[in-house]
Amino acid sequence: MTGIKWNFLCLAILAAFSIVGMGISLGVQSMLGMLICLIILVSVMGYGFKMKKKLREAGRL
Repeated sequence: MTGIKWNFLCLAILAAFSIVGMGISLGVQSMLGMLICLIILVSVMGYGFKMKKKLREAGRL
């Protein structure tokens, strides 16, 4: 274990908050809120996987 990757931790926390936001939006029956949280979740996860692939190819992961 080489230590905490802070950028990945921040992305994971942001994705978790997005999932929580989707649950809250579902509870108040807000389709707009669900859609916004889903878009945020997909973009954060996509960016995280893209960054991980780039670091892996560079040999830094």
